[in-house]
Amino acid sequence: MLDNRSRMEPIQMQKVEQMLLEFQLQEEDLQDLMRRMQTEMERGLRLETNEEASVKMLPTYVRSTPDGSEVGDFLALDLGGTNFRVMLVKVGEDLDGQWRVETKHKMYSIPEDAMTGTAEMLFDYIAECISDYLGRQNMKHKKLPLGFTFSFPVRHEDIDKGILLNWTKGFKASGAEGNNIVGLLRDAIKRRGDFEMDVVAMVNDTVATMISCYYEDHRCEVGMIVGTGCNACYMEEMFNVELVEGEEGRMCVNTEWGAFGDTGELEDFRLEYDRVVDEASLNPGQQLYEKMIGGKYMGELVRLVLMKMVNEDILFGGEAPEKLKTRGTFETQFMSQIEGDSDDFKQTSNILRTLGVQPTMNDCYAVRLACESVSTRAALMCGAGLAAVVNRMRQKRREELLRITVGVDGSVYKLHPYFKDKFHATVHKMTPCCDITFIQSNEGSGRGAALISAVAYKMACLIGH
Repeated sequence: MLDNRSRMEPIQMQKVEQMLLEFQLQEEDLQDLMRRMQTEMERGLRLETNEEASVKMLPTYVRSTPDGSEVGDFLALDLGGTNFRVMLVKVGEDLDGQWRVETKHKMYSIPEDAMTGTAEMLFDYIAECISDYLGRQNMKHKKLPLGFTFSFPVRHEDIDKGILLNWTKGFKASGAEGNNIVGLLRDAIKRRGDFEMDVVAMVNDTVATMISCYYEDHRCEVGMIVGTGCNACYMEEMFNVELVEGEEGRMCVNTEWGAFGDTGELEDFRLEYDRVVDEASLNPGQQLYEKMIGGKYMGELVRLVLMKMVNEDILFGGEAPEKLKTRGTFETQFMSQIEGDSDDFKQTSNILRTLGVQPTMNDCYAVRLACESVSTRAALMCGAGLAAVVNRMRQKRREELLRITVGVDGSVYKLHPYFKDKFHATVHKMTPCCDITFIQSNEGSGRGAALISAVAYKMACLIGH
Protein backbone atom coordinates (compact mmCIF):
# COMPACT_ATOMS: atom_id res chain seq x y z
CA MET A 1 0.00 0.00 0.00
CA LEU A 2 1.41 3.42 -0.91
CA ASP A 3 1.83 5.66 2.08
CA ASN A 4 0.35 9.08 1.51
CA ARG A 5 -0.53 9.72 5.12
CA SER A 6 1.44 12.95 5.08
CA ARG A 7 -0.97 14.27 2.46
CA MET A 8 -4.02 13.45 4.47
CA GLU A 9 -5.09 15.34 7.54
CA PRO A 10 -4.65 13.03 10.54
CA ILE A 11 -8.26 13.45 11.70
CA GLN A 12 -9.71 12.71 8.26
CA MET A 13 -7.30 9.78 7.91
CA GLN A 14 -8.37 8.42 11.27
CA LYS A 15 -12.07 8.68 10.41
CA VAL A 16 -11.59 6.93 7.04
CA GLU A 17 -9.57 4.10 8.59
CA GLN A 18 -12.02 3.76 11.46
CA MET A 19 -14.91 3.45 9.02
CA LEU A 20 -13.16 0.77 6.96
CA LEU A 21 -12.07 -1.30 9.97
CA GLU A 22 -15.16 -3.50 9.76
CA PHE A 23 -13.98 -4.92 6.41
CA GLN A 24 -10.92 -6.45 8.05
CA LEU A 25 -10.91 -10.19 8.66
CA GLN A 26 -8.70 -11.80 11.30
CA GLU A 27 -7.18 -15.27 11.02
CA GLU A 28 -9.77 -16.74 13.38
CA ASP A 29 -12.56 -15.24 11.23
CA LEU A 30 -11.18 -17.02 8.18
CA GLN A 31 -10.80 -20.33 10.06
CA ASP A 32 -14.39 -19.98 11.22
CA LEU A 33 -15.53 -19.23 7.66
CA MET A 34 -13.68 -22.31 6.38
CA ARG A 35 -15.27 -24.61 8.97
CA ARG A 36 -18.76 -23.30 8.17
CA MET A 37 -18.14 -23.84 4.45
CA GLN A 38 -17.02 -27.44 5.11
CA THR A 39 -20.14 -28.10 7.19
CA GLU A 40 -22.36 -26.89 4.34
CA MET A 41 -20.39 -28.90 1.77
CA GLU A 42 -20.94 -32.04 3.83
CA ARG A 43 -24.66 -31.25 4.14
CA GLY A 44 -24.89 -30.67 0.39
CA LEU A 45 -23.36 -34.08 -0.39
CA ARG A 46 -25.75 -36.01 1.86
CA LEU A 47 -29.14 -37.14 0.63
CA GLU A 48 -31.01 -36.33 3.82
CA THR A 49 -29.61 -32.78 4.18
CA ASN A 50 -29.06 -31.69 0.56
CA GLU A 51 -32.45 -30.04 0.33
CA GLU A 52 -31.78 -27.52 3.12
CA ALA A 53 -28.01 -27.08 2.53
CA SER A 54 -26.99 -23.69 1.11
CA VAL A 55 -24.02 -25.22 -0.77
CA LYS A 56 -25.72 -27.66 -3.16
CA MET A 57 -22.70 -29.78 -4.19
CA LEU A 58 -24.23 -30.71 -7.55
CA PRO A 59 -22.94 -33.88 -9.26
CA THR A 60 -21.79 -33.08 -12.82
CA TYR A 61 -21.56 -36.62 -14.27
CA VAL A 62 -18.04 -35.72 -15.40
CA ARG A 63 -15.88 -38.67 -14.38
CA SER A 64 -13.44 -39.14 -17.23
CA THR A 65 -10.76 -36.72 -18.28
CA PRO A 66 -9.24 -36.33 -21.78
CA ASP A 67 -6.47 -38.87 -22.43
CA GLY A 68 -5.27 -37.68 -25.82
CA SER A 69 -7.23 -40.14 -27.96
CA GLU A 70 -10.07 -37.68 -28.63
CA VAL A 71 -10.17 -36.19 -32.14
CA GLY A 72 -12.52 -34.13 -34.29
CA ASP A 73 -14.26 -30.78 -34.67
CA PHE A 74 -16.52 -29.66 -31.84
CA LEU A 75 -18.67 -26.63 -31.24
CA ALA A 76 -18.62 -25.04 -27.80
CA LEU A 77 -21.07 -22.52 -26.38
CA ASP A 78 -20.36 -20.45 -23.31
CA LEU A 79 -23.16 -18.66 -21.46
CA GLY A 80 -22.41 -17.29 -18.02
CA GLY A 81 -22.70 -13.54 -18.07
CA THR A 82 -23.75 -10.73 -20.36
CA ASN A 83 -21.57 -12.08 -23.18
CA PHE A 84 -22.18 -15.32 -25.03
CA ARG A 85 -19.40 -17.09 -26.93
CA VAL A 86 -19.59 -19.54 -29.79
CA MET A 87 -16.37 -21.43 -30.41
CA LEU A 88 -15.12 -23.93 -32.96
CA VAL A 89 -12.64 -26.32 -31.34
CA LYS A 90 -10.40 -28.67 -33.31
CA VAL A 91 -9.01 -31.55 -31.27
CA GLY A 92 -6.34 -33.80 -32.76
CA GLU A 93 -2.71 -34.28 -33.67
CA ASP A 94 -0.56 -31.59 -35.21
CA LEU A 95 2.18 -32.20 -37.82
CA ASP A 96 4.60 -33.36 -35.10
CA GLY A 97 2.13 -35.91 -33.77
CA GLN A 98 1.40 -33.81 -30.66
CA TRP A 99 -2.19 -33.71 -29.35
CA ARG A 100 -3.50 -30.18 -29.78
CA VAL A 101 -6.60 -28.14 -29.12
CA GLU A 102 -7.19 -25.18 -31.45
CA THR A 103 -9.96 -22.66 -30.96
CA LYS A 104 -11.67 -19.95 -32.99
CA HIS A 105 -14.40 -17.96 -31.33
CA LYS A 106 -16.82 -15.08 -31.69
CA MET A 107 -18.41 -13.08 -28.88
CA TYR A 108 -22.05 -11.99 -28.94
CA SER A 109 -23.56 -9.68 -26.34
CA ILE A 110 -26.91 -10.69 -24.89
CA PRO A 111 -29.59 -7.99 -25.04
CA GLU A 112 -31.30 -7.11 -21.77
CA ASP A 113 -34.72 -8.25 -23.06
CA ALA A 114 -33.33 -11.72 -23.85
CA MET A 115 -31.87 -12.00 -20.31
CA THR A 116 -35.08 -10.99 -18.59
CA GLY A 117 -37.78 -11.99 -21.15
CA THR A 118 -38.88 -15.58 -21.76
CA ALA A 119 -36.72 -18.69 -22.00
CA GLU A 120 -37.88 -19.08 -25.61
CA MET A 121 -36.60 -15.58 -26.47
CA LEU A 122 -33.25 -16.27 -24.82
CA PHE A 123 -32.68 -19.63 -26.52
CA ASP A 124 -33.92 -18.37 -29.88
CA TYR A 125 -31.32 -15.63 -29.62
CA ILE A 126 -28.63 -18.22 -28.76
CA ALA A 127 -29.67 -20.33 -31.79
CA GLU A 128 -29.50 -17.20 -33.96
CA CYS A 129 -25.90 -16.57 -32.78
CA ILE A 130 -24.92 -20.19 -33.51
CA SER A 131 -26.45 -19.90 -36.98
CA ASP A 132 -24.57 -16.65 -37.63
CA TYR A 133 -21.28 -18.20 -36.48
CA LEU A 134 -21.69 -21.39 -38.55
CA GLY A 135 -22.55 -19.24 -41.57
CA ARG A 136 -19.30 -17.28 -41.11
CA GLN A 137 -17.33 -20.55 -40.88
CA ASN A 138 -19.21 -22.13 -43.86
CA MET A 139 -20.14 -25.04 -41.62
CA LYS A 140 -23.94 -25.02 -41.57
CA HIS A 141 -23.99 -28.30 -43.47
CA LYS A 142 -21.96 -30.15 -40.78
CA LYS A 143 -23.63 -31.77 -37.77
CA LEU A 144 -21.06 -31.21 -35.03
CA PRO A 145 -20.99 -32.52 -31.45
CA LEU A 146 -21.71 -29.57 -29.17
CA GLY A 147 -20.59 -28.81 -25.62
CA PHE A 148 -22.49 -26.17 -23.68
CA THR A 149 -20.86 -24.27 -20.80
CA PHE A 150 -23.82 -23.02 -18.79
CA SER A 151 -22.71 -21.22 -15.64
CA PHE A 152 -25.81 -21.30 -13.49
CA PRO A 153 -26.95 -23.75 -10.77
CA VAL A 154 -28.12 -26.93 -12.53
CA ARG A 155 -29.13 -30.31 -11.14
CA HIS A 156 -27.76 -32.83 -13.62
CA GLU A 157 -29.58 -36.05 -14.42
CA ASP A 158 -26.89 -36.99 -16.93
CA ILE A 159 -24.03 -35.26 -18.72
CA ASP A 160 -26.46 -33.96 -21.37
CA LYS A 161 -29.47 -33.33 -19.15
CA GLY A 162 -29.69 -30.71 -16.42
CA ILE A 163 -32.50 -28.85 -14.70
CA LEU A 164 -31.95 -25.14 -13.98
CA LEU A 165 -32.49 -24.59 -10.25
CA ASN A 166 -32.41 -20.78 -10.32
CA TRP A 167 -31.01 -17.94 -12.37
CA THR A 168 -28.16 -15.80 -10.97
CA LYS A 169 -26.01 -12.86 -12.20
CA GLY A 170 -28.86 -10.71 -13.47
CA PHE A 171 -30.62 -13.33 -15.62
CA LYS A 172 -34.34 -13.75 -15.11
CA ALA A 173 -35.73 -15.37 -18.32
CA SER A 174 -39.09 -16.89 -17.36
CA GLY A 175 -39.93 -20.51 -18.10
CA ALA A 176 -36.35 -21.78 -17.74
CA GLU A 177 -36.18 -22.54 -14.01
CA GLY A 178 -37.23 -26.13 -13.35
CA ASN A 179 -36.65 -27.11 -16.98
CA ASN A 180 -34.00 -29.11 -18.84
CA ILE A 181 -31.64 -26.52 -20.35
CA VAL A 182 -30.33 -28.86 -23.08
CA GLY A 183 -33.96 -29.50 -24.07
CA LEU A 184 -34.59 -25.74 -24.38
CA LEU A 185 -31.49 -25.40 -26.58
CA ARG A 186 -32.44 -28.38 -28.78
CA ASP A 187 -35.97 -26.97 -29.22
CA ALA A 188 -34.60 -23.57 -30.28
CA ILE A 189 -32.24 -25.19 -32.81
CA LYS A 190 -35.18 -27.20 -34.18
CA ARG A 191 -37.35 -24.05 -34.44
CA ARG A 192 -34.70 -22.35 -36.55
CA GLY A 193 -34.24 -25.36 -38.80
CA ASP A 194 -31.22 -24.05 -40.72
CA PHE A 195 -28.57 -26.23 -39.01
CA GLU A 196 -28.31 -29.40 -36.92
CA MET A 197 -26.30 -30.01 -33.76
CA ASP A 198 -25.62 -32.99 -31.54
CA VAL A 199 -25.67 -31.61 -27.96
CA VAL A 200 -23.50 -34.14 -26.09
CA ALA A 201 -22.55 -32.38 -22.85
CA MET A 202 -23.49 -29.49 -20.64
CA VAL A 203 -21.07 -28.28 -17.98
CA ASN A 204 -20.54 -25.46 -15.54
CA ASP A 205 -17.73 -22.95 -16.27
CA THR A 206 -15.78 -24.13 -13.22
CA VAL A 207 -15.84 -27.70 -14.58
CA ALA A 208 -14.84 -26.55 -18.07
CA THR A 209 -11.97 -24.56 -16.53
CA MET A 210 -10.77 -27.57 -14.54
CA ILE A 211 -10.81 -29.87 -17.59
CA SER A 212 -9.14 -27.26 -19.79
CA CYS A 213 -6.32 -26.88 -17.22
CA TYR A 214 -6.11 -30.66 -16.73
CA TYR A 215 -5.06 -30.78 -20.37
CA GLU A 216 -1.94 -28.80 -19.34
CA ASP A 217 -1.42 -30.32 -15.88
CA HIS A 218 -2.84 -33.73 -14.93
CA ARG A 219 -2.82 -32.79 -11.25
CA CYS A 220 -5.59 -30.24 -11.87
CA GLU A 221 -8.58 -31.47 -9.86
CA VAL A 222 -10.12 -28.15 -8.83
CA GLY A 223 -11.68 -25.53 -11.08
CA MET A 224 -12.58 -22.06 -9.99
CA ILE A 225 -14.07 -18.84 -11.35
CA VAL A 226 -13.72 -15.39 -9.82
CA GLY A 227 -15.37 -13.08 -12.32
CA THR A 228 -18.89 -11.69 -12.53
CA GLY A 229 -19.76 -14.38 -10.00
CA CYS A 230 -17.71 -16.82 -7.93
CA ASN A 231 -17.82 -20.62 -7.82
CA ALA A 232 -15.65 -23.75 -7.54
CA CYS A 233 -15.74 -27.45 -8.45
CA TYR A 234 -13.46 -30.35 -7.53
CA MET A 235 -13.08 -34.14 -7.88
CA GLU A 236 -14.89 -35.84 -4.98
CA GLU A 237 -14.74 -39.53 -4.03
CA MET A 238 -17.81 -41.21 -5.54
CA PHE A 239 -18.80 -42.90 -2.26
CA ASN A 240 -19.33 -39.43 -0.73
CA VAL A 241 -21.62 -38.28 -3.55
CA GLU A 242 -24.90 -39.64 -2.19
CA LEU A 243 -27.04 -38.03 -4.91
CA VAL A 244 -25.62 -40.43 -7.54
CA GLU A 245 -25.50 -44.24 -7.64
CA GLY A 246 -22.07 -45.86 -7.52
CA GLU A 247 -19.08 -46.05 -5.20
CA GLU A 248 -16.11 -46.37 -7.55
CA GLY A 249 -13.70 -43.63 -8.57
CA ARG A 250 -14.35 -39.90 -8.46
CA MET A 251 -16.85 -37.46 -9.89
CA CYS A 252 -16.54 -33.74 -10.40
CA VAL A 253 -18.86 -31.87 -8.02
CA ASN A 254 -19.99 -28.31 -8.75
CA THR A 255 -20.18 -26.79 -5.27
CA GLU A 256 -22.31 -23.75 -6.25
CA TRP A 257 -20.73 -22.11 -3.24
CA GLY A 258 -21.96 -18.66 -4.30
CA ALA A 259 -25.11 -19.49 -2.31
CA PHE A 260 -23.14 -20.11 0.90
CA GLY A 261 -24.73 -17.91 3.55
CA ASP A 262 -28.26 -18.18 2.14
CA THR A 263 -29.33 -20.08 5.26
CA GLY A 264 -27.69 -17.69 7.74
CA GLU A 265 -24.03 -18.79 7.83
CA LEU A 266 -22.69 -15.34 6.94
CA GLU A 267 -24.91 -13.10 9.05
CA ASP A 268 -22.10 -12.02 11.40
CA PHE A 269 -19.83 -11.26 8.41
CA ARG A 270 -22.26 -9.20 6.34
CA LEU A 271 -22.09 -5.42 6.65
CA GLU A 272 -24.75 -2.78 6.00
CA TYR A 273 -23.36 -2.32 2.45
CA ASP A 274 -23.77 -6.05 1.72
CA ARG A 275 -27.39 -5.89 2.83
CA VAL A 276 -28.13 -2.89 0.59
CA VAL A 277 -26.51 -4.60 -2.44
CA ASP A 278 -28.49 -7.77 -1.76
CA GLU A 279 -31.83 -6.01 -1.30
CA ALA A 280 -31.42 -4.10 -4.58
CA SER A 281 -30.47 -7.24 -6.56
CA LEU A 282 -32.71 -9.37 -8.77
CA ASN A 283 -32.41 -12.28 -6.29
CA PRO A 284 -32.53 -10.90 -2.73
CA GLY A 285 -31.51 -13.38 -0.03
CA GLN A 286 -29.66 -15.58 -2.55
CA GLN A 287 -25.98 -15.96 -3.55
CA LEU A 288 -24.83 -14.04 -0.46
CA TYR A 289 -21.20 -15.28 -0.50
CA GLU A 290 -20.92 -14.44 -4.21
CA LYS A 291 -22.28 -10.95 -3.53
CA MET A 292 -19.30 -10.29 -1.23
CA ILE A 293 -16.74 -11.49 -3.81
CA GLY A 294 -18.00 -11.32 -7.40
CA GLY A 295 -17.16 -8.58 -9.87
CA LYS A 296 -20.84 -7.91 -10.44
CA TYR A 297 -21.12 -6.51 -6.91
CA MET A 298 -17.74 -5.17 -5.75
CA GLY A 299 -17.96 -1.79 -7.47
CA GLU A 300 -21.39 -1.14 -6.00
CA LEU A 301 -20.09 -2.01 -2.51
CA VAL A 302 -17.37 0.63 -2.96
CA ARG A 303 -19.92 3.20 -4.17
CA LEU A 304 -21.99 2.66 -1.01
CA VAL A 305 -18.89 3.06 1.15
CA LEU A 306 -18.01 6.33 -0.64
CA MET A 307 -21.56 7.61 -0.16
CA LYS A 308 -21.32 6.92 3.56
CA MET A 309 -18.00 8.80 3.70
CA VAL A 310 -19.64 11.75 1.95
CA ASN A 311 -22.58 11.68 4.38
CA GLU A 312 -20.16 11.68 7.30
CA ASP A 313 -18.36 14.67 5.75
CA ILE A 314 -14.99 12.92 5.31
CA LEU A 315 -15.00 12.79 1.48
CA PHE A 316 -15.54 15.26 -1.39
CA GLY A 317 -16.23 18.06 1.09
CA GLY A 318 -19.44 16.35 2.13
CA GLU A 319 -20.99 16.82 -1.35
CA ALA A 320 -21.78 13.89 -3.66
CA PRO A 321 -22.48 14.45 -7.37
CA GLU A 322 -25.75 13.04 -8.77
CA LYS A 323 -23.89 10.39 -10.73
CA LEU A 324 -22.32 8.89 -7.63
CA LYS A 325 -25.75 8.74 -5.98
CA THR A 326 -26.91 6.42 -8.77
CA ARG A 327 -26.69 2.66 -8.31
CA GLY A 328 -24.17 0.88 -10.55
CA THR A 329 -22.17 3.96 -11.60
CA PHE A 330 -18.97 2.95 -9.80
CA GLU A 331 -17.79 0.04 -11.96
CA THR A 332 -15.73 -2.83 -10.55
CA GLN A 333 -13.04 -2.20 -13.18
CA PHE A 334 -12.45 1.22 -11.59
CA MET A 335 -11.16 -0.61 -8.52
CA SER A 336 -8.38 -2.26 -10.53
CA GLN A 337 -7.38 1.06 -12.06
CA ILE A 338 -7.47 2.93 -8.74
CA GLU A 339 -5.62 0.28 -6.73
CA GLY A 340 -2.99 -0.05 -9.45
CA ASP A 341 -2.60 3.73 -9.80
CA SER A 342 0.72 5.50 -9.27
CA ASP A 343 1.46 7.89 -6.44
CA ASP A 344 0.20 10.91 -8.33
CA PHE A 345 -3.35 9.46 -8.48
CA LYS A 346 -3.70 10.43 -12.14
CA GLN A 347 -6.06 7.60 -13.11
CA THR A 348 -8.02 7.94 -9.87
CA SER A 349 -8.62 11.66 -10.51
CA ASN A 350 -9.74 10.94 -14.08
CA ILE A 351 -12.21 8.29 -12.92
CA LEU A 352 -13.61 10.55 -10.19
CA ARG A 353 -13.98 13.42 -12.67
CA THR A 354 -16.07 11.22 -14.97
CA LEU A 355 -18.33 10.72 -11.94
CA GLY A 356 -18.64 14.48 -11.49
CA VAL A 357 -16.12 15.05 -8.68
CA GLN A 358 -13.14 17.43 -8.58
CA PRO A 359 -11.09 15.43 -6.08
CA THR A 360 -8.29 16.52 -3.77
CA MET A 361 -5.29 14.26 -3.10
CA ASN A 362 -6.93 13.36 0.22
CA ASP A 363 -10.11 12.30 -1.60
CA CYS A 364 -8.14 10.10 -3.99
CA TYR A 365 -6.35 8.40 -1.13
CA ALA A 366 -9.59 7.77 0.78
CA VAL A 367 -11.19 6.28 -2.37
CA ARG A 368 -8.21 3.97 -2.83
CA LEU A 369 -8.49 2.79 0.78
CA ALA A 370 -12.18 2.05 0.23
CA CYS A 371 -11.39 -0.01 -2.90
CA GLU A 372 -8.60 -1.89 -1.10
CA SER A 373 -10.88 -2.71 1.83
CA VAL A 374 -13.57 -4.25 -0.40
CA SER A 375 -11.20 -6.17 -2.70
CA THR A 376 -9.01 -7.47 0.13
CA ARG A 377 -12.02 -8.79 2.03
CA ALA A 378 -13.20 -10.51 -1.17
CA ALA A 379 -9.79 -12.13 -1.75
CA LEU A 380 -9.56 -13.39 1.84
CA MET A 381 -13.13 -14.75 1.90
CA CYS A 382 -12.53 -16.48 -1.41
CA GLY A 383 -9.29 -17.95 -0.07
CA ALA A 384 -11.06 -19.37 2.99
CA GLY A 385 -13.59 -21.04 0.67
CA LEU A 386 -10.93 -22.71 -1.44
CA ALA A 387 -9.03 -23.78 1.69
CA ALA A 388 -12.23 -25.54 2.81
CA VAL A 389 -12.33 -27.53 -0.46
CA VAL A 390 -8.62 -28.47 -0.57
CA ASN A 391 -8.39 -29.43 3.11
CA ARG A 392 -11.47 -31.61 2.68
CA MET A 393 -9.89 -33.39 -0.30
CA ARG A 394 -6.74 -34.13 1.67
CA GLN A 395 -8.67 -35.46 4.69
CA LYS A 396 -10.99 -37.66 2.61
CA ARG A 397 -8.06 -39.08 0.64
CA ARG A 398 -6.10 -39.58 3.87
CA GLU A 399 -2.98 -38.08 2.34
CA GLU A 400 -0.22 -36.62 4.51
CA LEU A 401 0.63 -34.13 1.80
CA LEU A 402 -1.85 -33.36 -0.98
CA ARG A 403 -0.21 -32.17 -4.19
CA ILE A 404 -2.84 -30.49 -6.31
CA THR A 405 -3.35 -27.95 -9.07
CA VAL A 406 -6.19 -25.44 -9.17
CA GLY A 407 -7.31 -24.03 -12.53
CA VAL A 408 -8.69 -20.49 -12.25
CA ASP A 409 -10.51 -18.19 -14.64
CA GLY A 410 -12.49 -14.97 -14.36
CA SER A 411 -11.98 -11.24 -14.79
CA VAL A 412 -11.44 -10.35 -11.10
CA TYR A 413 -8.72 -13.02 -10.75
CA LYS A 414 -7.05 -12.07 -14.02
CA LEU A 415 -7.34 -8.30 -14.08
CA HIS A 416 -7.26 -6.97 -10.52
CA PRO A 417 -3.67 -5.98 -9.63
CA TYR A 418 -3.57 -7.54 -6.12
CA PHE A 419 -6.53 -9.92 -5.75
CA LYS A 420 -4.63 -12.96 -7.01
CA ASP A 421 -1.65 -12.54 -4.64
CA LYS A 422 -3.81 -11.96 -1.55
CA PHE A 423 -6.05 -14.88 -2.49
CA HIS A 424 -3.07 -17.24 -3.04
CA ALA A 425 -1.40 -16.16 0.21
CA THR A 426 -4.61 -16.85 2.17
CA VAL A 427 -5.07 -20.31 0.63
CA HIS A 428 -1.42 -21.32 1.23
CA LYS A 429 -1.56 -20.14 4.84
CA MET A 430 -4.78 -22.06 5.53
CA THR A 431 -3.72 -25.37 3.90
CA PRO A 432 -0.52 -26.34 5.76
CA CYS A 433 -0.38 -29.95 4.51
CA CYS A 434 -1.06 -29.18 0.86
CA ASP A 435 1.21 -28.28 -2.02
CA ILE A 436 -1.01 -26.16 -4.29
CA THR A 437 -0.16 -24.91 -7.77
CA PHE A 438 -2.42 -22.33 -9.43
CA ILE A 439 -2.73 -22.12 -13.19
CA GLN A 440 -4.66 -19.48 -15.05
CA SER A 441 -6.99 -20.84 -17.66
CA ASN A 442 -7.04 -19.49 -21.19
CA GLU A 443 -10.28 -19.91 -23.15
CA GLY A 444 -11.13 -22.30 -20.29
CA SER A 445 -14.90 -22.29 -20.57
CA GLY A 446 -15.04 -23.05 -24.29
CA ARG A 447 -12.05 -25.36 -24.57
CA GLY A 448 -13.11 -27.33 -21.49
CA ALA A 449 -16.67 -27.78 -22.78
CA ALA A 450 -15.31 -29.05 -26.10
CA LEU A 451 -12.89 -31.45 -24.38
CA ILE A 452 -15.66 -32.83 -22.16
CA SER A 453 -17.83 -33.21 -25.28
CA ALA A 454 -14.95 -35.02 -26.99
CA VAL A 455 -14.70 -37.45 -24.06
CA ALA A 456 -18.51 -37.92 -23.89
CA TYR A 457 -18.72 -38.36 -27.66
CA LYS A 458 -15.92 -40.94 -27.63
CA MET A 459 -17.64 -42.83 -24.78
CA ALA A 460 -21.00 -42.75 -26.60
CA CYS A 461 -19.35 -44.05 -29.79
CA LEU A 462 -17.66 -46.85 -27.82
CA ILE A 463 -20.96 -47.83 -26.19
CA GLY A 464 -22.73 -47.48 -29.56
CA HIS A 465 -20.30 -49.90 -31.10
